[in-house]
Amino acid sequence: MFFEVTNFELQRFFMSVNQFLAYLQHEKNYAIHTLKAYQADLLSFEDYCRQEYQIEALHEVPYAIIRSWIVMLLEKGNSAKTINRKISSLRSYYKYLMRSHQLERSPLEEHRPLKVQKRVQVPFSPKEMHQVLDPNLYPHTPIGHLQRIIITTLYYTGMRRAELIHLMDQNVMLNKNQIKVIGKRNKERLLPVLKSLKTELLAYQTQRADGIGAYAIYFFRSPNGKKLTERFVYDTVNNYLNVVSSKSKKSPHMLRHSFATHLLDNGADLNAVKELLGHDSIAATQHYTQSSMQHLKDVYQKAHPRGMKK
Repeated sequence: MFFEVTNFELQRFFMSVNQFLAYLQHEKNYAIHTLKAYQADLLSFEDYCRQEYQIEALHEVPYAIIRSWIVMLLEKGNSAKTINRKISSLRSYYKYLMRSHQLERSPLEEHRPLKVQKRVQVPFSPKEMHQVLDPNLYPHTPIGHLQRIIITTLYYTGMRRAELIHLMDQNVMLNKNQIKVIGKRNKERLLPVLKSLKTELLAYQTQRADGIGAYAIYFFRSPNGKKLTERFVYDTVNNYLNVVSSKSKKSPHMLRHSFATHLLDNGADLNAVKELLGHDSIAATQHYTQSSMQHLKDVYQKAHPRGMKK
């Protein structure tokens, strides 16, 4: 995350960005992919200010220029959600400058995020999950067994893709029927292991490849003994769910979404689901109640005497 530049103002900016990213990494425990996103957003804005207004010191940028950047991003087809994320990166950077006494007032102090149209993400149905977990759907090869256990584990536990990839061998405590997951910002949580999942994980342990070198610490390994990649996990989920579902979004996160929704549909306590998902606040978990509420509406409509079709 270091840059070689000659211009003094640019040197000052890049040094400030590097310090900011180091702060997020070591003090806030932000993930690497998040740091890369922050870096890209800041460099993009710096490039815009330099090209359009010949300004290289971001601490001197007025809000009017930030607003013009937003207009440019909209004209280029960026969504409101994407722009809000970029502005969030910039806002965090300005807060850091204020905290380190490099800036007295943030130009984003009065800014309000763009309105984002909320879309209810439709989880997979229990029937679809039953179909995608059918052993006959997968080839009887090491790669097929790995792909099935990935989808099974994501749905049975609700863990995130990154949590599954970085799951350490020592944290899969099947003798205690639990898994220790290291979530965002290194926050730990314990997940219970159902008997059926335990059987699957034990079977995988006996046939998985030996870990090569540093990769031996991870529970899930590719057939060549290396660490799983984000792309492999995503493609695995997407490809197999394509076989059983016509829904547009088929990502690992949607398995997490389905996990939470199915628990809530079957009467699970919202706070319990919050703990299983590793959310910091109940507000984050309530997002999953939207699809659960739709299920309740459907049941109500079909079961109530005044709602039943004649």
